[in-house]
Amino acid sequence: MEKVLGDNSLNCSLEQKVLEQKTEDELWIEYRQNKNPKIRESFIKQYAPLVKYVAGKVAVGMPHNVEFDDLVGFGFFGLLDAIDRFDPDKNVKFKTYAVPRIKGAIFDELRSIDWVPRSVRQKTKEVEETIGALEAQLGRSATDHEIAGALGMNESEFLKTMMRISSTSILSLNDVWFSGDENDKISIGDSIESPVSLNPDVIVEKGEIRQVIINSIGELPDKEKKILVLYYYEDLTLKEIGQVMGITESRVSQLHTKAILRLRSKLTNVRKGIV
Repeated sequence: MEKVLGDNSLNCSLEQKVLEQKTEDELWIEYRQNKNPKIRESFIKQYAPLVKYVAGKVAVGMPHNVEFDDLVGFGFFGLLDAIDRFDPDKNVKFKTYAVPRIKGAIFDELRSIDWVPRSVRQKTKEVEETIGALEAQLGRSATDHEIAGALGMNESEFLKTMMRISSTSILSLNDVWFSGDENDKISIGDSIESPVSLNPDVIVEKGEIRQVIINSIGELPDKEKKILVLYYYEDLTLKEIGQVMGITESRVSQLHTKAILRLRSKLTNVRKGIV
């Protein structure tokens, strides 16, 4: 029995050494072929810091009752899913592929907890619908003054409302909007990735959605557009964006929230055929 255990331990050690001598690209190819648990474990260890990095970005602006360790735990589900689904043949770096899935897993868990007060959710929906109706009518991005007026507020009250929403609401490009029947879910983030299906209908549909998003982002006010680029594509934190733009972190959070509300309202209007 001792000899068998010793042989198994030796074999595991030799296997580990063989794996360590291979490049990451070779490991991904092998993992795609045989789902070797040893390779999976090595990827988890290698990319665990990425989960903490993403969780740190998400944690900015979150209420104090949201624990950082919980965000990390939620994010690991996204990492595991990314490892199992990653295809090295797509010529995309794993980090680029994994980050939105880690974020998505964190957001999904936070939404399932539903820790946001109902009053804030109602106000978020009211602001989003107001922005959508107003911008469909104006044919351009509405100003704070115009949105505040439509909501029956002055600008100071509107800014306070946006601050409250931005500090408690989970608003991101990973949010889902619907196309077709309610079972056909498409996230904003997923829609700008390369289609994974060769189905012509799917390719055309996602291409159309991508163009709608590009057009919608292009119509955003310059500051909001810049914040989306710095946050989602340059991977800067809200604090770092504030330093770049010379504004406070809370103001960045507020503008980010407003940009996402504008995008969601524009996409909703497109889906309804309003614009």
